[in-house]
Amino acid sequence: MKLLVAALASELDAFEDPLDGFERLVTGPGKLQAAYALTRRLDAGGIDEVVVVGTAGSVDASVTGVHEIAAAIQHDVTDIDGIAGQHVSLPARVETGGGTVTIATGDYFVDDADAVASIRTLGATLVDMETYAYIWVAERFGVPITVLKAVSDSAQDDAITDWRSTVAACSAQLRTEIRSRYGV
Repeated sequence: MKLLVAALASELDAFEDPLDGFERLVTGPGKLQAAYALTRRLDAGGIDEVVVVGTAGSVDASVTGVHEIAAAIQHDVTDIDGIAGQHVSLPARVETGGGTVTIATGDYFVDDADAVASIRTLGATLVDMETYAYIWVAERFGVPITVLKAVSDSAQDDAITDWRSTVAACSAQLRTEIRSRYGV
């Protein structure tokens, strides 16, 4: 059984429930809720792949559409030496084994130019609030993970308004991508 994961129910609006071959999990937003919900579910067993779908802000105006995530970093942490993106005890980068895009995860909605500029220096193209946690947890359980993100906003200049108006369209784009990849 595959586990279809999203942070918010609205990111799954375009998906049938049930979806053949998939169990659904809505974790709630942010790294802590993502880690908790995915850990609980994977600990129960019976999942052979985690498939995450959701929205992300773009820190590069030329990047739009749906992207498979290759790696995640954390933009909202610093180590004891004050190095941004480095955690005191977690890896700086977690990887999925597929994809081409790096996403920066943090526990706040990014919606200003200064934050975007800072995130760009870390080498990320997209930004969200959960992906690092999802990948880290799946890795702990040895379960393969695929993360698909639809660009919903520019992560600045009133991005929350853009996100609210585009989440349904992003869900439809993600549903099309799942249909193409998994035939369901």
